[in-house]
Amino acid sequence: MNETMKQRGANASVIREIFEYAKIRKSQVGEDGVYDFSIGNPSVPPPVAVTETLKELVCDEKIHGYTASAGDPSVRRAIAEYINAEYGADERAERIYMTCGAAASLAITLRALCNEGDEVIVFAPYFPEYAVFIEAAGAKCVAAKPDLKTFEPDLDDLRAKITGKTRAVIINSPNNPTGVVYSEKTIRAIASVLRERSAEYGDVYLISDEPYRELVYDGAKTVYVPAYYDKTVVCYSFSKSLSLPGERIGYIDVTSGCSDDVFYAVCGAGRSLGYVCAPALFQFLAARVIGMTSDLSVYERNRRALYAALTGYGYEVAESKGAFYLFVKSPSGDAREFYERAKKHDVFIVPSDSFGLGGYARVAYCVSEKQVADSLPAFRKIIEEYGERNGRTQ
Repeated sequence: MNETMKQRGANASVIREIFEYAKIRKSQVGEDGVYDFSIGNPSVPPPVAVTETLKELVCDEKIHGYTASAGDPSVRRAIAEYINAEYGADERAERIYMTCGAAASLAITLRALCNEGDEVIVFAPYFPEYAVFIEAAGAKCVAAKPDLKTFEPDLDDLRAKITGKTRAVIINSPNNPTGVVYSEKTIRAIASVLRERSAEYGDVYLISDEPYRELVYDGAKTVYVPAYYDKTVVCYSFSKSLSLPGERIGYIDVTSGCSDDVFYAVCGAGRSLGYVCAPALFQFLAARVIGMTSDLSVYERNRRALYAALTGYGYEVAESKGAFYLFVKSPSGDAREFYERAKKHDVFIVPSDSFGLGGYARVAYCVSEKQVADSLPAFRKIIEEYGERNGRTQ
């Protein structure tokens, strides 16, 4: 058997392990006694239009067959038309490839772009599965440092990390795990570095991972990345915006600045991985409801309440204006110790070591407003215990 695959199967995602353990604790002590902030599982229901459209579509016997490998042409056309209207772009339906969510989009894109021995740069802290997808494509995952004041990329480190082996750079804004939304200035700067290095080493592609595109707060705006760098491939999922994570539907947009060969490689990668003909029912749903979102105001209220409380208690928290995560510094500087201490209070957060940066924890606030409110005394008690410990050791 493949030993690498065996090891990956035996060593599950830290996020999923914590999520599963939190479910066990709920069965032991009751739902209300457990504060699970482990996983990015949307808590708000999909828009009513999604439910109604699904009821209509599921009864249509014509839509349950195979579509074209890259997706139904009418669906791809609807997505391209939406992108062009929303961002003033010039994308083509023929360059849209429908996928089983952002994970499949990334796996396909990386397989399409990378050869054995290539390198792909990610910005720490990053979604842990990036490393898995990159290595599965035969490439090496190279982490660039963040600016620890803003959690935006350290551009000097990015410049230094790009070599003749670099095939692509992955960006994720709004960001998982920090919730940071990259500014237009940052996107411009990243694009400038990539153009500079591409002139020296050959094309370096930018993969823009955008499952949280619509989840922005306090007037923040996401940037349409292909407008700043032409060799961009966009990976998108409807999971977060429409509260459909279990349905696994998304797309790859091989944008207009890329050659046709990139799209052909995407099609070939999808074929070799068996990722052809994404679920037809949800392809047609996506085309009908594109541009809609769930009630994102719940997340905004959770973010404000949790950020105000945690910083008020004395925690250091990255300034989050997107997605549904807070990135909280461990009061001891040790991410795992922070997780274990919180766990004793049935507060489940994700230590940051698996995100490529130690010393923090991710708090996923895509939960009920009641859970946020009920968890606050526990968060207060946790940091008070650090104070008590420090007092004893002084």
